[in-house]
Amino acid sequence: MAIAEQAIAEGGRDFIRDIVQADLDVKRHTTVVTRFPPEPNGYLHIGHAKSICLNFGIAEEFGGRCHLRFDDTNPAREEQEYIDAIEKDVRWLGFDWGKHLFHASDYFDRLYEWAEVLITSGKAYIDDQPPEQMRASRGTLTEPGRNSPFRDRSVDENLDLFRRMKAGEFDNGARVLRAKIDMGSGNINLRDPTLYRIVKAPHPRTGTKWSIYPSYDFAHGQSDAIEGITHSICTLEFEDHRPLYEWFLENLPVPTKPHQYEFARLNITYTVLSKRVLTTLVRDDHVKGWDDPRMPTIAGLRRRGVPPAAIRDFVRRIGVAKANSVVDANVLDFSIREALNKTALRRMAVLRPLKVVIENYEGPGEELDAVNHPDNPDAGSRKIKFGRELYIEHEDFMENPPKKFFRLSPGMEVRLRYAYFITCREVVKDAAGLVTELRCSYDPATRGGNAPDGRKVKATIHWVSAKESKPAEVRVYHPLFNKPDPSGGEGFTDDLNPHSLEIIGDARVEPALAEATNALEPVQFERQGYFILDPDSTPGHLVFNRTVGLRDTFAKEVTRS
Repeated sequence: MAIAEQAIAEGGRDFIRDIVQADLDVKRHTTVVTRFPPEPNGYLHIGHAKSICLNFGIAEEFGGRCHLRFDDTNPAREEQEYIDAIEKDVRWLGFDWGKHLFHASDYFDRLYEWAEVLITSGKAYIDDQPPEQMRASRGTLTEPGRNSPFRDRSVDENLDLFRRMKAGEFDNGARVLRAKIDMGSGNINLRDPTLYRIVKAPHPRTGTKWSIYPSYDFAHGQSDAIEGITHSICTLEFEDHRPLYEWFLENLPVPTKPHQYEFARLNITYTVLSKRVLTTLVRDDHVKGWDDPRMPTIAGLRRRGVPPAAIRDFVRRIGVAKANSVVDANVLDFSIREALNKTALRRMAVLRPLKVVIENYEGPGEELDAVNHPDNPDAGSRKIKFGRELYIEHEDFMENPPKKFFRLSPGMEVRLRYAYFITCREVVKDAAGLVTELRCSYDPATRGGNAPDGRKVKATIHWVSAKESKPAEVRVYHPLFNKPDPSGGEGFTDDLNPHSLEIIGDARVEPALAEATNALEPVQFERQGYFILDPDSTPGHLVFNRTVGLRDTFAKEVTRS
């Protein structure tokens, strides 16, 4: 079943899909054409994933197509790295634009021609005001704007100046082309918006051909019209731009007239999805790049081990609404666990090792069978090495346990996963009084973890062989921000969690984790959570990222940090 078909089968209806269906029912359109139009000035984040799933999903469901179109109208901020990353992210999420890859720069010549159409018809003019003066004259939400002193220039003068701007005659910021609409409008976007500005910077695709570049508002709707987009879907912050979008379509000789629809953008607790903030985090080294697993970028989520199916499921669960709201971060974690529980192979790893010596165990050791996935017999099993010396989790032992502590303690018997029952007989401490080693005994009759006499134990703990296990570094990620509603403004760094990255340098993992041929697939460390091998790993230095814990520990982690 295709991704979008699966979503619709699971009840993924929303008001935009209802609009699309109604348009098809009355034959307003015969083919649905949507688009995902990212700016290549940074990496995509999970908010973009919502838009990707919506636009590509609708096109697939209704037998249409979705275009990937780069809004590359600001060469000073665009890089090939971002273009490549965006294409990779969209494909990784499970979508394909086929032959429908476009760029706003594909239409620069036509957009320029249409700008001259507006000038010729008296609906655009060149403004020489300095940027700060232009901003001041636009007015406020409660006060109308003031006409520019250059608003009544003649058509000939405007054309001459515009062509000289194109020829590179003027400096950056010296002049702009503005639409002549209504400086008294209650909608600030209609107060003579900028159509072109001078930017003398090489463009990734057009080189130095252009010295002027169109604004987003001027390029976007016209690009939709050129491509025959039927449903231009964007987030609510563009709702006030829709009258301007329609004004351009009405006043230019465009081949089609698409319609804009708005939906609520994604907001998640303990998360900031502002590209400006994310860029600052990377630029100022608050994180280790765009793909840092603490980042809400698609690249960061991928590096953390989040599968694309989990993101698609998350987007389906939160739905598409008309009103802004905030989604609890636990909803995303739930989707991640649901996806990984079905697919992740099980392995054993000890994050904070405590040595165990089984004093009555003789011989060189043995191999035991361990299942790869308890709910999938087809996943098979593997051999794990058992011997006299093991490591268990330090937290699985207490010398003086409370009543409800059922793991290992002096005189207490527990089950070692896949192995034997053991009992702690002696506790070894260092000069500071810290527990460094446990001396235990085992019952050889309990091989496989069951007692022939029927006796039961109240706890099963995991372990690794001291001799055969491999050293590893484990990176445990906590929320990047320590407030559920972190600031997206200038003071956002005040809300950063100084303990968002916890590095455990002396973990031990079973050999199968070092020998895995599918290292890019997440695994479950039994009783610990889901983890994935990080690209920083080398054959002699394994590094694992925690994707998510086995249970909802989000609130506890925020409190602890």
